[in-house]
Amino acid sequence: MERYSMSYTQKRSKAKAFSKYWECRGYEKGESQPFWLSLLGVVLGIQNAEQIIRFEEQVKLDNTSFIDAHISETHVLIEQKSINKDLRKPIKQSDGTLLTPFQQAKRYSSELAYSERPRWIVACNFKEFFVYDMENPLGEPEIILLKDLEKEYYRLDFLVAVENSILKKEMEISIKAGDLVGILYDEILEQYLDPNNEDSLKSLNKLCVRLVFCFYAEDAGLFGERNMFHNYLKQFHTREVRSALIKLFNVLDTKIDERDPYLEKSLAAFPYANGGLFADKNIEIPQFTDQIVTHILENASEDFDWSEISPTIFGAVFESTLNQETRREGGMHYTSIQNIHKVIDPLFLDNLKSELEDIKQLKVAGVKEKRLHKFQDKLSLLKFFDPACGSGNFLTETYLSLRRLENEVISLYTYGQQYMGLKEEFDDLIRVSISQFYGIEINDFAVTVSTTALWIAESQMLKETEKIIDTELDFLPLKSYSNILEGNALRVNWEDVIKSTEVNFVIGNPPFVGARNMNNYQKNDMKFVFGKLKNLGNLDYVTAWYWKASCYIAQTSIRVAFVSTNSITQGEQPAIFFKPLMEKENGIKIDFAYRTFIWNSGATKEAHVHCIIVGFSCISVKTDKYLYLSDNFVKKVKNINGYLVDATNIFVKSRKTVLFDCPPIGIGNQPIDDGNYLFSKVEMDDFIKKEPLSVNYFHKWYGSREFINNNPRYCLYLGEGSPSELKKMPECLKRVEAVKNFRSKSKRVITKRASNTPTQFCTTNIPSDTYLVIPTVSTQRRRYVPMGFLGAESFCSDATRLIATDEIYYFGILESNVNMAWLRAVGGR
Repeated sequence: MERYSMSYTQKRSKAKAFSKYWECRGYEKGESQPFWLSLLGVVLGIQNAEQIIRFEEQVKLDNTSFIDAHISETHVLIEQKSINKDLRKPIKQSDGTLLTPFQQAKRYSSELAYSERPRWIVACNFKEFFVYDMENPLGEPEIILLKDLEKEYYRLDFLVAVENSILKKEMEISIKAGDLVGILYDEILEQYLDPNNEDSLKSLNKLCVRLVFCFYAEDAGLFGERNMFHNYLKQFHTREVRSALIKLFNVLDTKIDERDPYLEKSLAAFPYANGGLFADKNIEIPQFTDQIVTHILENASEDFDWSEISPTIFGAVFESTLNQETRREGGMHYTSIQNIHKVIDPLFLDNLKSELEDIKQLKVAGVKEKRLHKFQDKLSLLKFFDPACGSGNFLTETYLSLRRLENEVISLYTYGQQYMGLKEEFDDLIRVSISQFYGIEINDFAVTVSTTALWIAESQMLKETEKIIDTELDFLPLKSYSNILEGNALRVNWEDVIKSTEVNFVIGNPPFVGARNMNNYQKNDMKFVFGKLKNLGNLDYVTAWYWKASCYIAQTSIRVAFVSTNSITQGEQPAIFFKPLMEKENGIKIDFAYRTFIWNSGATKEAHVHCIIVGFSCISVKTDKYLYLSDNFVKKVKNINGYLVDATNIFVKSRKTVLFDCPPIGIGNQPIDDGNYLFSKVEMDDFIKKEPLSVNYFHKWYGSREFINNNPRYCLYLGEGSPSELKKMPECLKRVEAVKNFRSKSKRVITKRASNTPTQFCTTNIPSDTYLVIPTVSTQRRRYVPMGFLGAESFCSDATRLIATDEIYYFGILESNVNMAWLRAVGGR
């Protein structure tokens, strides 16, 4: 599919002209084809657009019907309607059935060959594009307006992108918002008297949260009028902005009837915000500069619409932008909405959507309405707990998902039209509340961000409800609640946050820290949770959340789903912690699991973490168990074991003796030399020039990296040299002395003892016969484990991972007089 090359300015100009031309046009039968050909050719720059889109394609139903438009190469099916046709309302078909344009298109889709079926269905009425992603057929459509095409033309790129692209509007807006906050943060930070003071940094974080809420509130209409915050600040000179903000924050935290009756009108017009957001009167606010005020009034207020941010994404982007640690790492981090749904959909959301679909099929109006009320009550009683909630993205997306279901229920009530516009009838219409969501987070700032993200999500869903009932509903004052606790989740008693008897689902993405990478504080956390569990030092940090969750949910029907690094289902770890979890009384059962996939952290410096998702419970619900092998391939299974395999709960333990008559796997050469005996080719050549006699003591050295890439280093092995020979090599003796000093300072007894034989490696394993080489790679840190020179072997202490995780290895046999053997691992994690 060839496209014309166009600049950003040209694309916007063409999109603007297209929108202007079609502003008041739109007759389905006569203008559909020129509309789509012009959109593809002129706006999206497709050469020979008529060759990639088919119109009026026949499809056989009970009678011959016609698909309005079909782009098979990008798997797009288009259902076109005339202008002003409501794309959500059913239309009577030739067979008498009532179908929405989307349902009509889905019926056509089911009659197409499998390879021709659409990934995207677009319902269009010339002024609106409703885009449905068939990867989530029950989800809400993305809506793109013709009048906004000048700035949103890129959202239609999926029409012509051969790869399965996604609609990125919310993500792009939220990241842009994060950029704006980041600039504001840096500029204000410079104005503090002590920018490195911890209290000043906490004050700055709170200030940024308040400013973001004000940006959002004025754009979303929460303050009553758009641009209200902007217009208030604009009346002040730069030197007065600080005091103006302090006054405004005080007013937002004061009830209307408790305010100064002589308060100036520009302040008195602001509503009471409540919620604790503006309660702290002691935060430090520095003087502002002209540059800061310009950034607030123009870049952050005039040129950006905060009402369209995704609270799910933005909460994490915002927290990451202002988090000192992630700022030092140089990247924003957030969990994609798609990955969050890998957790919540199979855990509960798919079942809720299916239940609502069943209710919608009921024919008797009275029964249907009764079931709808009961379903809404059910939604309002569900409680969710994230014991590592961060900026609250899992809780926020779960809240949004429940409210979307509730809004669909509200739209189905028969009294909706009858009471349209009567506000008092809707006081108890919305039942789902952010008070149903609980969390624990160790970072104080993230706690504030997560609360704010939930408020923004609540505001956005309230707007969606208002559209359904055609009535304005009050959002402010905010609801004060303290369901997200600041603390160490591994030390806090979860029962003190919310009783296990009240929780339905535990969700989250606990910290990823490998067994060998924990600091002392985290190691003590592990001891606190696991007690005297054997081999505790081989467990990743995330396993503590599994262990604590299993205790929390014992003898309850709570279902849990956590994201984890895949290492906890490989090697030694399943036998160490999954075995006791599954075999104890009221042990856990894995209800569903995602096998290894790359977790998109959204970082600007992307770290490709290989993750799994494990959903489990103690009192297993009588449902089928599902093993997700990829996004598009799921298998119904009888049991899922600790290795995420469809098999019984058998665990492979490490052992010190072999199972049958074969050579044991041994450790390779370990110099413990502080680098004194290892050389690159260039370093070795330079050394030999200084010390010609050393040439006979150099050998090729193969670690796993060198072995796989056939690029050896070189080691200086002096263990076979006599004292008289060594005395002739002063440069070598310098190395020997350095190694001796290095080892003597070690706290390890074995290493300290090896300082007495500094010409020898700490561990020497040089084969003299045929041997097998098994290079191993750490999947956690992407480090290669050294094997040693001449192919001597180094392998992880538990070689049972070959059996346990479906990894297939092809081994080459390496003769002692041959440089390399070839080994390739297939299917490894």
